Amino acid sequence: MDEDIRYQRLPQSFSVRELGSSEARGLWGIKHTRKPVDLMVAKAKSSSTPLQPQVELRITEDGCEIIGDKFRKNFPIHTVSYGVQDLVYTRVFCMIVVKEQISTDRKPFDCVAFVCESRQAARNLTYTLATAFQAYSRKVRSTGTSKSRFAIDLRTADELEMDLKKVDSEA
Repeated sequence: MDEDIRYQRLPQSFSVRELGSSEARGLWGIKHTRKPVDLMVAKAKSSSTPLQPQVELRITEDGCEIIGDKFRKNFPIHTVSYGVQDLVYTRVFCMIVVKEQISTDRKPFDCVAFVCESRQAARNLTYTLATAFQAYSRKVRSTGTSKSRFAIDLRTADELEMDLKKVDSEA
């Protein structure tokens, strides 16, 4: 599997629809993305308004950029702490982003989710973000400029589900 990650080229762009964002309770882990993704999917299904139009999600070694017809939104790589293909909605890719400005009444993390064209596209997006994390990690090690921590979950949906069930049974 490492071979696949090592040879991803950056930058890469993916055609996605932004599902939205919702507060996450933790910095990384599927246990912190499941509920926000469920809420966003439920909201999208219950709304008479269709999902946002297709946008480009561009992954570079500097971060993630959403590029639409009339807007750009940038998530610098040091603010992205986690990325994963959802285990229930396998066309959904989500990431946890650390807010740069934190209000006292809200959690410092957002789960940002996207609907991809296919399950494989969501998986490839996950691999590409892993490549960006690796590039950032190499840069940080060589310059010693940051103490950021991040994670990418490359387990299969079945492995993620087993781990999530284990966490639920321990609670």
